[in-house]
Amino acid sequence: MSGTREENVFMARLAEQAERYEDMIHYMTSVAKMGAELNLEERNLLSVAFKNAVGARRQAWRQVTAMMQKEAQEAPVPQCVHDYKTSIEAELKQKCNEILTLLSQGATGLIASSTNEEGQVFYRKMEGDYWRYLAEFSEGSERDSNARNAYTAYDNASQVAKSALPSTHPIRLGLALNFSVFYFEVYQQADHACKLARESFDAALADMQSGGVNEDQLKDSA
Repeated sequence: MSGTREENVFMARLAEQAERYEDMIHYMTSVAKMGAELNLEERNLLSVAFKNAVGARRQAWRQVTAMMQKEAQEAPVPQCVHDYKTSIEAELKQKCNEILTLLSQGATGLIASSTNEEGQVFYRKMEGDYWRYLAEFSEGSERDSNARNAYTAYDNASQVAKSALPSTHPIRLGLALNFSVFYFEVYQQADHACKLARESFDAALADMQSGGVNEDQLKDSA
C-alpha cells in the first residue's frame, strides 16, 4: 500500500488489532521513510510492530534450542533440526537489521532526525534492544560485536536520559530495566545488573513518594 501518512497509520492500527504484525511493520516502515519526525503514537506503533514480530521468532528460537539440548542428551540431533534453527536465526537477523537500519541510517535515520531528548532515548533504547537480540543467538566475534553495539546504544541512551528525563519517566525506567537485562544475560554480570536496576528503582521511588511525578505518567511509572 502506498497512500498518505494518515492512511498508513490507520492501517497500522488496524493491523495491530488483527495481530498482523508483519503488516504493521510494512505500514510503519512506510511512515518512517516519509521524512517527517514520528509523533508519540507513531513511535509506539513502530515499536509494537517490531517487538511482536521479533518476539515471536525469539520465542521460537528458544523453544527449538531447548528441545535440541534435551534431545542431544539421548541421541544426535538430526540435521533437519539444525537447519530449522538456522532458518529461524536468519529471520531473526533480517528483522533486527530492518529496524536497526531505520534507526541509524545516517542523517535520515530515526535517531539522527529526532529533535527531542525523549525521542532520542526511545530510539537509542530500541537500538540497544535489537543489538541485544542479535547477541543472544550469535557466536564468537559476531556476538562480541553485537554486544558492543548494544552496550554503546544503551549507554548513549542512559547519558541522555539522566540529563533530560526525570527518574520516574517510563522510558527512562524501561531503559534501565533493559540495560540491566543486557548486563545479566549478555555480559553475565548479575551484580552490576542488580545494582543498575536497584539504583533506578530507588531513585524513581523516592521521587514518586515526594510527589514529583506528572499525573499523566504516574500509572506507567508505577
